[in-house]
Amino acid sequence: MSASRPILLTCGEPAGIGPELAPKALASGVPFVFLGDPRHLPAGTDWVEVSSLDEALPPGRLAVLRHDFPAPAIPGQPCPANAQAVIDVIARAVDHCVRGQAGGICTLPINKEALKRGAGFGFPGHTEYLAHLAGDVPVVMMLASTSVQPPCRVVPVTIHVALSDVPGLFTPAALEQAIRITDAALRRDFGLAAPRIAVSGLNPHAGENGVMGHEETDWMVALVARLRAEGFDLAGPLPADTMFHPAARARYDAALCAYHDQALIPIKTLDFSAGVNVTLGLPFVRTSPDHGTAFDIAGQGIADADSVIAALRMAHDMAARR
Repeated sequence: MSASRPILLTCGEPAGIGPELAPKALASGVPFVFLGDPRHLPAGTDWVEVSSLDEALPPGRLAVLRHDFPAPAIPGQPCPANAQAVIDVIARAVDHCVRGQAGGICTLPINKEALKRGAGFGFPGHTEYLAHLAGDVPVVMMLASTSVQPPCRVVPVTIHVALSDVPGLFTPAALEQAIRITDAALRRDFGLAAPRIAVSGLNPHAGENGVMGHEETDWMVALVARLRAEGFDLAGPLPADTMFHPAARARYDAALCAYHDQALIPIKTLDFSAGVNVTLGLPFVRTSPDHGTAFDIAGQGIADADSVIAALRMAHDMAARR
């Protein structure tokens, strides 16, 4: 992968806000190509079809690598007939990256329910499907801020699972894998020579010496100490409620959290409009805006493009470092 290769912007769910964000994303200044059906773009979009990612991209116009869908897109109303094409676009983008034809992928949002109903999609989301396409490699999801200082980068060790399932899935093996993947990605993709990682406890007040939970004393303290002895710069387990104010964020480069909301609530509070979802551990670059399909405002032209612009810029910067 190379920064000289364009980033592929996959169309996502065409009934959502993805198609209207694509032309707005030209403001990113990043060379990218929209992969999807140009018929789904907003009326009046100035686009030009490219047949290859080797072609020179037209300045100021949306370059489109065409992928025809069976049905038109009705804003806010996902069509089951289009579900498989949404999935196929993602797979096609990965193939272009694996072949070295694209610098990376920035994915516009999908709707998992629509894909499951329309095409039997068997994955919880983009992250898991991309890991499968890459050969079932272990990955983690990072959410990274782009408009606040000190930056906020969070990695949930467990992701889209019920809260009642978290204690059984938040294991020593899962936490160690997340630490190793995050450390390697911060070095390779974010240019940090000596990443500092903070690890949150699972329980309130990080268990308070076993009074409010036992995972911290049972195994987390020992795991963090063992990896620190290997050379990882780790702090924790720490109380999650004191990890995200500015002075605390200045002491680490990424925070590993036990579960979804423990990680996503702080970053969405701090940088709701310009946060970026990054998949760490893939053999290619993948970013995404940190929002969903927004069916309620689709087709109105009011969708905020800040997050997709930030995601394209981050993908471009990551590709340049590889």
